[in-house]
Amino acid sequence: MRYFSGFMENSTKLQYQGFLHTEPLWNKEQFGLTQFEFPKIALTQPNYKPIPINIRLGHQMEHVFLNLIKEHTTHTVIVHNKRIKKESRHIGEIDFILQPKDASHYIHVELTYKFYIIDPSISEPIHRLMGPNRSDMFFTKMEKIKHKQFPLLRTTEGLAILAANEIDPNILVHETCYKAQLFMPYQEENVSIRPLNQKCVVGYWIRFNVFRAICTRENRYYLPYKKEWVHIPHSKVTWMENYQALLEINLRMLKKNSPMLWVQKPNGEIDKLFVVWW
Repeated sequence: MRYFSGFMENSTKLQYQGFLHTEPLWNKEQFGLTQFEFPKIALTQPNYKPIPINIRLGHQMEHVFLNLIKEHTTHTVIVHNKRIKKESRHIGEIDFILQPKDASHYIHVELTYKFYIIDPSISEPIHRLMGPNRSDMFFTKMEKIKHKQFPLLRTTEGLAILAANEIDPNILVHETCYKAQLFMPYQEENVSIRPLNQKCVVGYWIRFNVFRAICTRENRYYLPYKKEWVHIPHSKVTWMENYQALLEINLRMLKKNSPMLWVQKPNGEIDKLFVVWW
């Protein structure tokens, strides 16, 4: 398997920092789901272990989570990314089973890292969150965790995996590490997302026709690769002028794809946003 190296080391560092900087979508328990309390980790002199490339961003976040937990001393990783099969059919997988070092119980952790726009035209806050292409709904993912992923460990196949690792299912608790970056609609700052975590809001989303009207020569623009979506925006990128940005984004609109964009203002401040095609 190939890994980031050389000039990609800084990108690896930014993946770790971006993950730690991203807030949990809610605190403690909501919707019948308990949020895993990620250990407080200060990466002043971090050991950034390599992250495999050519894998989906969600799987990269699994490697970040795994490496950070291993570096920390509060939990032991018992199971990671274990596929569950029924006969020859794949029926799911276990993201992590951890054992706190100061307790006798085990924690089954399902990891989720998402980018959601907030659509205020929908009445219920938990239904307002969706992917920038208006798919990948938060409510659907939440229901899948509760009714499919957690119950896998109560199946015959799941119990066999627990037994193989000498884990008593009676002292196993289910939690989710659900991190998300949220994007408010352009020029609307007071959209309610309670009981979700307001600190998850990191930018805004805008329709292409509105963006085209405000895309000026005074600003500079950068279209991050998807693996960079996690990153805290920074200035060490190859910026584009407004006409280049409009051309690139228009091509994505034609393909019905909503890109992330970084916009650097004349004062150096950088906005993070999605330009949506719909």
